[in-house]
Amino acid sequence: PADIRGLGITNQRETTVLWNRRTGQPLHHAIVWQDRRTEPLCQQLKDQGAEDGVQAKTGLRLDPYFSGTKLRWLLDNVPGARAQAEAGELAFGTVDSWLIWQLTGGQRHVTDVSNASRTLMLNIHTGQWDDDLLRLLNIPRSVLPEVLPSVADFGQVTPGLLGRGDAALRIGGVAGDQQSALLGQACLQPGDVKNTYGTGCFMLMHTGHMAPTSANGLITTCAAQPHPGAKPVYALEGSVFIGGAVVQWLRDGLKAIAHSNEVEALAASVPHSDGVVLVPAFAGLGAPYWLPHVRGSIQGLTRGSSVAHIARAALESIALQSTVLLQAMQRDAAQHQGLSVRALRVDGGACANNLLMQMQADLMGLPVVRPKTTETTALGAALLAGLQAGVFSEPTQLKERLAVDRVFEPQCSRDQAQAQLAAWHAAVERSR
Repeated sequence: PADIRGLGITNQRETTVLWNRRTGQPLHHAIVWQDRRTEPLCQQLKDQGAEDGVQAKTGLRLDPYFSGTKLRWLLDNVPGARAQAEAGELAFGTVDSWLIWQLTGGQRHVTDVSNASRTLMLNIHTGQWDDDLLRLLNIPRSVLPEVLPSVADFGQVTPGLLGRGDAALRIGGVAGDQQSALLGQACLQPGDVKNTYGTGCFMLMHTGHMAPTSANGLITTCAAQPHPGAKPVYALEGSVFIGGAVVQWLRDGLKAIAHSNEVEALAASVPHSDGVVLVPAFAGLGAPYWLPHVRGSIQGLTRGSSVAHIARAALESIALQSTVLLQAMQRDAAQHQGLSVRALRVDGGACANNLLMQMQADLMGLPVVRPKTTETTALGAALLAGLQAGVFSEPTQLKERLAVDRVFEPQCSRDQAQAQLAAWHAAVERSR
């Protein structure tokens, strides 16, 4: 521990925890970001005409994805929770706040601006919790953490918790996982775009100091803020709810493969999907559609269809959803700042799949750049902690350390790509 200069945290952003300030014990299971139980509440707020006002302040849409309605559910459904919250006895947090509370022995109840911007309760233009939003969601301010920049003194780890010699160890950097990956990919200029291929796919475009309101089904979020006191920085974001999870479904649901890493060879065993299109709307469709009630479908099956065609269609569904996101992002960026995208930087577990990355380059018509270090989420958190500890002086120092593993160049014609996208759009419409 004496060799460690600082600690960085990066986390699932919208996953919601509510705990007792005195005991440090949660009142209920954490509600994970994919949970859809608050769909009725979101629809009720939309019916009241609240969505435009919420989006103007938060950059977000009224969707069960975000933390605010999850917190409201906990307060309304856990016996005694609301009374305890009103009495100041409870603390709310996303996973970063929960970890910091535990690591500091309950001394710090804090979050960073990138995580706070995912709650439906933060005004991203002021960087403050918003009273109007709290009233709308019926959330008492007393449960909320203090909002800090992404580089800050988040507290000291309880001495001895991590071993001998850790007495001076401080938490110096915090960012939500996707904003951390944006930083870890050295996407520091407006127009830089990265896509993380995990359970879902999360695409972010850096937009500098401008917080554009999307007209194309995306959300606006606070990027990690590496300079305390500096003007806030923002990003456009689109989330695909089912990315790598479709491969898990092939493995666990269809039993098509024994291990996830077998999907590339299975999909590559056929030259194309032979008209099969898989819409993996297992939890609805995220950006830019925002269709929580749509369910998944496999279309275009014939007697000649095989499990290999379905596997290839599954990989294509990841690339197709991401392409639709990028196109929406390009329209927003062109409208607000005239930005153009030169390449897509990729990370996350599924980007190791060469076939998927080539599909992505072909569909987008852009180079896809994969770094040697694909754990860029952790890299971003380390950079933030290093900035606070003085190991780094500027975020740009990371760029010099990012070696490229491979660049995937587009190989198919734009007509082929457009035909595949048209088939995808038609399949989504039939799923609707």
